[in-house]
Amino acid sequence: MTSHQTTQTMKPATAAKKLGVYLQATPAEFQEGVVSRTELNALQTDPPEWLQNLRRNGPHPRPVVAAKLGVSIAGLARGGVTEALTTEQIDALKDDNPRWLQQERDTQAEVRKEAVRIKEKAAQVKEKNGARDQKPGRSDA
Repeated sequence: MTSHQTTQTMKPATAAKKLGVYLQATPAEFQEGVVSRTELNALQTDPPEWLQNLRRNGPHPRPVVAAKLGVSIAGLARGGVTEALTTEQIDALKDDNPRWLQQERDTQAEVRKEAVRIKEKAAQVKEKNGARDQKPGRSDA
């Protein structure tokens, strides 16, 4: 029985997501073809000029915009940002610092704070349960 190793490929949308770029801003040949795992690795390790330019100037997809602004993707939508933005537009938003952006950043800070609290609580419970399992004089032999 022989095994045939097929080249693993992905749709351009998947590759763009993995590269952190906005698909509609990529070259036509990228949008219209398929991307192999080898090609994706090559793009990641040695990005061509168009990819470097996209990453630097945008337009950026919503997850990247949200990260650059320090808010969630849902927070972007609540603020009315539904399209890809360029780095220049993101910087302008940061400079303007509209009320919705302040609120969303505050919300995001609270979410992070709560996540840390939950993680610490879980660690305490795990530590407490671990200590309980190892009572003195108890033998598992």
